[in-house]
Amino acid sequence: MTISVAPGPDTQEGIRTGTAESTDSLTAPDIPWNLVIWNDPVNLMSYVSYVFQSYFGYSESKANKLMMEVHKKGRSIVASGSKEQVERHAVAMHGFGLWATVEKASGGHSGNSGKSGGPGQGKGKRG
Repeated sequence: MTISVAPGPDTQEGIRTGTAESTDSLTAPDIPWNLVIWNDPVNLMSYVSYVFQSYFGYSESKANKLMMEVHKKGRSIVASGSKEQVERHAVAMHGFGLWATVEKASGGHSGNSGKSGGPGQGKGKRG
């Protein structure tokens, strides 16, 4: 024997409200995310600079600056963007043999505390 129960107006409203809330949280923009390259004992500095130039299209001077940051500080933020985009970059960096991680940016666009930003960020220097 099967019992069929028609949902009342209260149940329908609860379903609609619950769906709307979960949809809103899923579609909220989750940017920016950072791609962090870590120093490692394996790759040559010239190779790391080459990867930054060939993959990201950075100039030689920008690639060398980011590479030196990796070398001296142990890490550098080399790109920022949506989580999906930055995750694709991380997979690509792994393919080049670099140690890369993805982290949620803190403090918005200006909270890099001296770290280099990724494509689309200002190229000028601050005093």
